[in-house]
Amino acid sequence: MAASDAAPQATGLREIARLAGVSHQTVSRVLNGHPNIRPATRDKVLAVVKEQNYRPSRVARALATRRHERIGVVVDGASQMGPASTLRAIEAAAYARDYTISTLTASRQGTPIRDAVSHLVDHGVDGLIAIAPRTETIRQLLGDPGDLPVVVINADAPADRCTVSVDQSAGSRLAMDHLLAQGHRVIMHIAGPRDWAEARAREAAWREALVSAGLPVRPALVGDWTADRGYELAAQVAATQGCTAAFAANDQMALGLIHGLHDAGVRVPEDVSVVGFDDLDESRHYLPPLTTVRQDFEALGTASVEALLELIAHPGEVPEPRRIQAVLVERSSTAGPSASR
Repeated sequence: MAASDAAPQATGLREIARLAGVSHQTVSRVLNGHPNIRPATRDKVLAVVKEQNYRPSRVARALATRRHERIGVVVDGASQMGPASTLRAIEAAAYARDYTISTLTASRQGTPIRDAVSHLVDHGVDGLIAIAPRTETIRQLLGDPGDLPVVVINADAPADRCTVSVDQSAGSRLAMDHLLAQGHRVIMHIAGPRDWAEARAREAAWREALVSAGLPVRPALVGDWTADRGYELAAQVAATQGCTAAFAANDQMALGLIHGLHDAGVRVPEDVSVVGFDDLDESRHYLPPLTTVRQDFEALGTASVEALLELIAHPGEVPEPRRIQAVLVERSSTAGPSASR
Protein backbone atom coordinates (compact mmCIF):
# COMPACT_ATOMS: atom_id res chain seq x y z
CA MET A 1 0.00 0.00 0.00
CA ALA A 2 1.35 3.41 -0.93
CA ALA A 3 2.34 5.76 1.84
CA SER A 4 -0.36 8.21 0.76
CA ASP A 5 -2.99 5.48 1.25
CA ALA A 6 -2.00 4.70 4.83
CA ALA A 7 -4.38 5.67 7.64
CA PRO A 8 -3.34 8.90 9.39
CA GLN A 9 -1.47 8.37 12.62
CA ALA A 10 -3.07 9.68 15.79
CA THR A 11 -1.22 12.57 17.37
CA GLY A 12 0.60 11.42 20.49
CA LEU A 13 2.07 13.08 23.54
CA ARG A 14 5.58 13.29 22.07
CA GLU A 15 4.28 14.81 18.81
CA ILE A 16 2.41 17.47 20.82
CA ALA A 17 5.67 18.15 22.70
CA ARG A 18 7.64 18.46 19.42
CA LEU A 19 5.12 20.86 17.88
CA ALA A 20 5.02 22.98 21.04
CA GLY A 21 8.82 22.93 21.46
CA VAL A 22 8.70 21.49 25.00
CA SER A 23 9.41 18.14 26.65
CA HIS A 24 6.77 15.44 26.77
CA GLN A 25 6.93 15.66 30.59
CA THR A 26 5.86 19.32 30.32
CA VAL A 27 2.92 18.35 28.09
CA SER A 28 1.89 15.73 30.61
CA ARG A 29 2.02 18.28 33.45
CA VAL A 30 -0.12 20.74 31.48
CA LEU A 31 -2.75 18.10 30.68
CA ASN A 32 -2.87 16.96 34.31
CA GLY A 33 -3.30 20.52 35.63
CA HIS A 34 0.08 20.80 37.36
CA PRO A 35 0.31 24.25 38.99
CA ASN A 36 4.02 24.89 38.42
CA ILE A 37 3.80 25.65 34.70
CA ARG A 38 4.46 29.11 33.26
CA PRO A 39 1.29 30.60 31.73
CA ALA A 40 3.02 31.19 28.38
CA THR A 41 4.11 27.54 28.22
CA ARG A 42 0.65 26.31 29.23
CA ASP A 43 -1.02 28.45 26.56
CA LYS A 44 1.41 27.23 23.88
CA VAL A 45 0.81 23.56 24.72
CA LEU A 46 -2.96 23.96 24.89
CA ALA A 47 -2.98 25.76 21.55
CA VAL A 48 -1.23 22.78 19.92
CA VAL A 49 -3.56 20.35 21.69
CA LYS A 50 -6.58 22.20 20.29
CA GLU A 51 -5.05 22.50 16.82
CA GLN A 52 -4.30 18.77 16.68
CA ASN A 53 -7.67 17.82 18.24
CA TYR A 54 -5.71 15.74 20.74
CA ARG A 55 -7.59 13.60 23.31
CA PRO A 56 -5.37 11.86 25.85
CA SER A 57 -5.77 8.12 26.10
CA ARG A 58 -7.93 7.05 29.02
CA VAL A 59 -5.53 4.18 29.62
CA ALA A 60 -2.56 6.54 29.79
CA ARG A 61 -4.40 8.86 32.16
CA ALA A 62 -5.37 5.93 34.35
CA LEU A 63 -1.73 4.87 34.60
CA ALA A 64 -0.59 8.42 35.40
CA THR A 65 -3.34 9.33 37.88
CA ARG A 66 -4.35 5.86 39.14
CA ARG A 67 -7.91 6.76 38.21
CA HIS A 68 -10.05 5.10 35.57
CA GLU A 69 -12.54 7.93 35.01
CA ARG A 70 -15.20 5.27 35.31
CA ILE A 71 -18.09 5.08 37.79
CA GLY A 72 -19.67 1.81 38.81
CA VAL A 73 -23.45 1.79 39.25
CA VAL A 74 -25.29 -1.02 41.03
CA VAL A 75 -29.03 -0.97 40.37
CA ASP A 76 -31.66 -2.77 42.42
CA GLY A 77 -35.20 -2.83 41.04
CA ALA A 78 -34.10 -1.74 37.57
CA SER A 79 -37.45 -2.73 36.04
CA GLN A 80 -39.23 -0.08 38.11
CA MET A 81 -39.68 3.49 36.86
CA GLY A 82 -37.75 5.22 39.67
CA PRO A 83 -34.48 3.24 39.51
CA ALA A 84 -34.54 3.18 35.70
CA SER A 85 -35.04 6.95 35.49
CA THR A 86 -32.32 7.52 38.09
CA LEU A 87 -29.88 5.38 36.10
CA ARG A 88 -30.50 7.37 32.91
CA ALA A 89 -29.92 10.60 34.81
CA ILE A 90 -26.64 9.29 36.25
CA GLU A 91 -25.46 8.28 32.77
CA ALA A 92 -26.13 11.79 31.45
CA ALA A 93 -24.45 13.49 34.43
CA ALA A 94 -21.38 11.24 34.21
CA TYR A 95 -21.05 11.82 30.46
CA ALA A 96 -21.21 15.58 30.98
CA ARG A 97 -18.20 15.25 33.31
CA ASP A 98 -16.25 13.04 30.88
CA TYR A 99 -16.77 9.89 32.95
CA THR A 100 -17.97 6.55 31.68
CA ILE A 101 -20.15 4.24 33.73
CA SER A 102 -20.30 0.49 34.17
CA THR A 103 -23.68 -0.79 35.32
CA LEU A 104 -24.80 -4.05 36.86
CA THR A 105 -28.35 -4.92 37.82
CA ALA A 106 -28.65 -6.82 41.08
CA SER A 107 -31.68 -8.53 42.57
CA ARG A 108 -32.71 -11.26 44.94
CA GLN A 109 -33.55 -13.49 41.99
CA GLY A 110 -30.45 -12.70 39.92
CA THR A 111 -27.01 -11.30 40.68
CA PRO A 112 -26.51 -10.68 44.44
CA ILE A 113 -25.50 -7.16 45.42
CA ARG A 114 -22.12 -8.20 46.81
CA ASP A 115 -21.26 -10.09 43.62
CA ALA A 116 -22.21 -7.07 41.50
CA VAL A 117 -20.02 -4.78 43.61
CA SER A 118 -17.07 -7.18 43.47
CA HIS A 119 -17.40 -7.46 39.69
CA LEU A 120 -17.36 -3.71 39.20
CA VAL A 121 -14.41 -3.22 41.57
CA ASP A 122 -12.42 -5.96 39.81
CA HIS A 123 -12.94 -4.25 36.46
CA GLY A 124 -11.64 -0.88 37.62
CA VAL A 125 -13.93 1.91 38.82
CA ASP A 126 -13.11 5.04 40.81
CA GLY A 127 -16.25 4.82 42.92
CA LEU A 128 -19.71 3.33 43.19
CA ILE A 129 -23.23 4.70 43.09
CA ALA A 130 -25.83 2.33 44.49
CA ILE A 131 -29.46 2.77 43.47
CA ALA A 132 -30.71 0.91 46.51
CA PRO A 133 -34.45 1.29 47.19
CA ARG A 134 -34.73 -1.81 49.39
CA THR A 135 -33.40 -2.02 52.93
CA GLU A 136 -31.92 -5.45 52.26
CA THR A 137 -29.99 -3.98 49.34
CA ILE A 138 -28.26 -1.49 51.64
CA ARG A 139 -27.46 -4.20 54.17
CA GLN A 140 -25.76 -6.32 51.51
CA LEU A 141 -24.07 -3.37 49.85
CA LEU A 142 -22.38 -2.28 53.06
CA GLY A 143 -20.83 -5.72 53.49
CA ASP A 144 -17.39 -4.73 52.26
CA PRO A 145 -16.80 -2.33 49.35
CA GLY A 146 -13.32 -1.73 50.81
CA ASP A 147 -11.98 1.81 50.62
CA LEU A 148 -13.86 2.58 47.43
CA PRO A 149 -15.99 5.76 47.62
CA VAL A 150 -19.71 4.88 47.66
CA VAL A 151 -22.82 7.03 47.24
CA VAL A 152 -26.13 5.44 48.23
CA ILE A 153 -29.36 6.69 46.68
CA ASN A 154 -31.53 6.01 49.70
CA ALA A 155 -32.02 8.23 52.75
CA ASP A 156 -32.22 5.13 54.99
CA ALA A 157 -28.50 4.37 54.65
CA PRO A 158 -26.37 4.73 57.82
CA ALA A 159 -25.18 8.22 58.75
CA ASP A 160 -21.56 7.39 57.93
CA ARG A 161 -22.49 6.84 54.27
CA CYS A 162 -22.90 9.52 51.64
CA THR A 163 -26.58 9.57 50.67
CA VAL A 164 -28.58 11.32 47.98
CA SER A 165 -32.36 11.07 47.70
CA VAL A 166 -35.60 12.75 46.80
CA ASP A 167 -37.36 13.95 49.96
CA GLN A 168 -40.15 11.39 49.94
CA SER A 169 -41.79 12.61 53.14
CA ALA A 170 -41.98 16.22 51.99
CA GLY A 171 -43.34 15.16 48.60
CA SER A 172 -46.04 13.04 50.22
CA ARG A 173 -46.99 15.89 52.53
CA LEU A 174 -47.55 18.05 49.44
CA ALA A 175 -50.04 15.47 48.17
CA MET A 176 -51.82 15.22 51.52
CA ASP A 177 -51.89 18.98 52.09
CA HIS A 178 -53.50 19.35 48.68
CA LEU A 179 -56.26 16.84 49.49
CA LEU A 180 -56.84 18.19 52.99
CA ALA A 181 -57.09 21.75 51.67
CA GLN A 182 -59.81 20.59 49.28
CA GLY A 183 -61.82 19.35 52.26
CA HIS A 184 -61.26 15.59 52.11
CA ARG A 185 -61.49 13.83 55.47
CA VAL A 186 -61.37 10.11 54.68
CA ILE A 187 -58.29 9.55 52.52
CA MET A 188 -57.13 6.03 51.66
CA HIS A 189 -53.56 5.10 50.74
CA ILE A 190 -52.39 2.59 48.16
CA ALA A 191 -48.92 1.82 49.52
CA GLY A 192 -45.90 0.43 47.74
CA PRO A 193 -44.09 -2.77 48.80
CA ARG A 194 -43.07 -2.60 52.45
CA ASP A 195 -39.44 -3.55 51.72
CA TRP A 196 -38.98 -0.32 49.73
CA ALA A 197 -37.79 2.64 51.84
CA GLU A 198 -39.57 5.09 49.54
CA ALA A 199 -42.88 3.27 50.02
CA ARG A 200 -42.51 3.31 53.79
CA ALA A 201 -41.70 7.04 53.80
CA ARG A 202 -44.74 7.87 51.66
CA GLU A 203 -47.04 5.75 53.84
CA ALA A 204 -45.67 7.29 57.05
CA ALA A 205 -46.23 10.82 55.70
CA TRP A 206 -49.83 9.93 54.74
CA ARG A 207 -50.50 8.60 58.23
CA GLU A 208 -48.83 11.55 60.00
CA ALA A 209 -50.85 14.05 57.96
CA LEU A 210 -54.13 12.41 58.98
CA VAL A 211 -53.12 12.15 62.64
CA SER A 212 -52.02 15.81 62.69
CA ALA A 213 -55.39 16.82 61.24
CA GLY A 214 -57.27 14.70 63.80
CA LEU A 215 -58.75 12.50 61.07
CA PRO A 216 -59.37 8.74 60.99
CA VAL A 217 -56.57 6.51 59.69
CA ARG A 218 -57.78 3.46 57.78
CA PRO A 219 -55.33 0.57 57.17
CA ALA A 220 -53.16 1.21 54.12
CA LEU A 221 -53.80 -1.05 51.13
CA VAL A 222 -50.48 -2.59 50.12
CA GLY A 223 -49.67 -2.68 46.42
CA ASP A 224 -46.72 -3.81 44.31
CA TRP A 225 -46.18 -0.72 42.10
CA THR A 226 -48.25 -2.21 39.23
CA ALA A 227 -51.41 -0.84 37.61
CA ASP A 228 -52.96 -4.31 37.92
CA ARG A 229 -52.69 -4.16 41.71
CA GLY A 230 -54.13 -0.65 41.77
CA TYR A 231 -57.07 -1.95 39.77
CA GLU A 232 -57.60 -4.83 42.24
CA LEU A 233 -57.55 -2.49 45.25
CA ALA A 234 -60.09 -0.09 43.73
CA ALA A 235 -62.95 -2.23 45.04
CA GLN A 236 -61.77 -1.72 48.62
CA VAL A 237 -61.43 2.03 48.11
CA ALA A 238 -64.93 2.20 46.61
CA ALA A 239 -66.36 0.18 49.54
CA THR A 240 -64.77 2.35 52.26
CA GLN A 241 -67.52 4.34 53.93
CA GLY A 242 -67.07 8.08 53.45
CA CYS A 243 -63.88 7.81 51.40
CA THR A 244 -63.60 10.75 49.00
CA ALA A 245 -59.88 10.61 48.13
CA ALA A 246 -56.99 8.20 47.65
CA PHE A 247 -53.24 8.81 47.60
CA ALA A 248 -51.44 6.16 45.52
CA ALA A 249 -47.71 5.68 46.14
CA ASN A 250 -46.92 5.74 42.42
CA ASP A 251 -48.57 6.71 39.16
CA GLN A 252 -48.95 3.17 37.81
CA MET A 253 -51.06 2.12 40.78
CA ALA A 254 -53.01 5.37 40.47
CA LEU A 255 -53.77 4.50 36.84
CA GLY A 256 -55.09 1.06 37.82
CA LEU A 257 -57.06 2.62 40.66
CA ILE A 258 -58.79 5.11 38.34
CA HIS A 259 -59.67 2.29 35.94
CA GLY A 260 -60.99 0.10 38.76
CA LEU A 261 -63.08 2.91 40.25
CA HIS A 262 -64.57 3.61 36.83
CA ASP A 263 -65.57 -0.04 36.44
CA ALA A 264 -67.14 0.08 39.92
CA GLY A 265 -69.26 3.07 38.91
CA VAL A 266 -67.21 5.56 40.98
CA ARG A 267 -66.33 8.80 39.20
CA VAL A 268 -62.91 10.49 39.44
CA PRO A 269 -62.77 13.19 40.71
CA GLU A 270 -66.51 13.77 41.29
CA ASP A 271 -66.81 10.89 43.79
CA VAL A 272 -63.19 10.07 44.68
CA SER A 273 -60.13 12.24 44.04
CA VAL A 274 -56.87 10.44 43.17
CA VAL A 275 -53.26 11.62 43.62
CA GLY A 276 -50.21 9.69 42.42
CA PHE A 277 -46.45 9.97 42.84
CA ASP A 278 -43.63 10.21 40.21
CA ASP A 279 -45.24 12.21 37.37
CA LEU A 280 -44.73 9.76 34.53
CA ASP A 281 -44.72 11.27 31.05
CA GLU A 282 -48.06 9.53 30.48
CA SER A 283 -49.71 10.89 33.64
CA ARG A 284 -50.92 14.03 31.88
CA HIS A 285 -52.82 11.77 29.45
CA TYR A 286 -54.70 9.69 32.03
CA LEU A 287 -58.48 10.13 32.05
CA PRO A 288 -58.71 12.34 33.94
CA PRO A 289 -55.14 13.76 33.81
CA LEU A 290 -53.45 12.80 37.08
CA THR A 291 -52.56 15.11 39.94
CA THR A 292 -49.23 13.75 41.16
CA VAL A 293 -45.91 14.47 42.86
CA ARG A 294 -42.99 14.99 40.47
CA GLN A 295 -39.56 13.59 41.31
CA ASP A 296 -36.67 15.42 39.65
CA PHE A 297 -34.58 12.48 38.46
CA GLU A 298 -32.21 14.71 36.49
CA ALA A 299 -31.33 16.59 39.69
CA LEU A 300 -31.01 13.28 41.55
CA GLY A 301 -28.56 11.87 39.00
CA THR A 302 -26.51 15.07 38.90
CA ALA A 303 -26.32 15.30 42.70
CA SER A 304 -25.26 11.64 42.94
CA VAL A 305 -22.40 12.05 40.47
CA GLU A 306 -21.27 15.31 42.07
CA ALA A 307 -21.28 13.72 45.54
CA LEU A 308 -19.23 10.77 44.30
CA LEU A 309 -16.67 13.01 42.62
CA GLU A 310 -16.34 14.91 45.91
CA LEU A 311 -15.64 11.64 47.71
CA ILE A 312 -13.05 10.67 45.10
CA ALA A 313 -11.32 14.04 45.37
CA HIS A 314 -11.44 14.10 49.18
CA PRO A 315 -11.13 10.54 50.52
CA GLY A 316 -12.37 10.03 54.06
CA GLU A 317 -14.73 13.01 54.05
CA VAL A 318 -18.46 12.28 53.97
CA PRO A 319 -20.51 15.09 52.39
CA GLU A 320 -23.77 16.17 54.00
CA PRO A 321 -26.84 14.19 52.82
CA ARG A 322 -28.34 15.73 49.72
CA ARG A 323 -32.12 15.96 49.47
CA ILE A 324 -33.90 16.78 46.22
CA GLN A 325 -37.25 18.48 46.67
CA ALA A 326 -40.36 17.11 44.99
CA VAL A 327 -43.07 19.25 43.38
CA LEU A 328 -46.85 18.82 43.33
CA VAL A 329 -48.35 18.87 39.83
CA GLU A 330 -52.07 19.69 39.97
CA ARG A 331 -54.30 18.27 37.26
CA SER A 332 -57.95 17.32 37.07
CA SER A 333 -58.02 14.01 38.99
CA THR A 334 -58.67 15.93 42.23
CA ALA A 335 -61.53 18.16 43.34
CA GLY A 336 -63.50 18.98 46.47
CA PRO A 337 -65.48 16.10 48.02
CA SER A 338 -68.95 15.32 46.75
CA ALA A 339 -71.88 15.31 49.18
CA SER A 340 -72.91 11.89 47.82
CA ARG A 341 -69.91 10.23 49.46
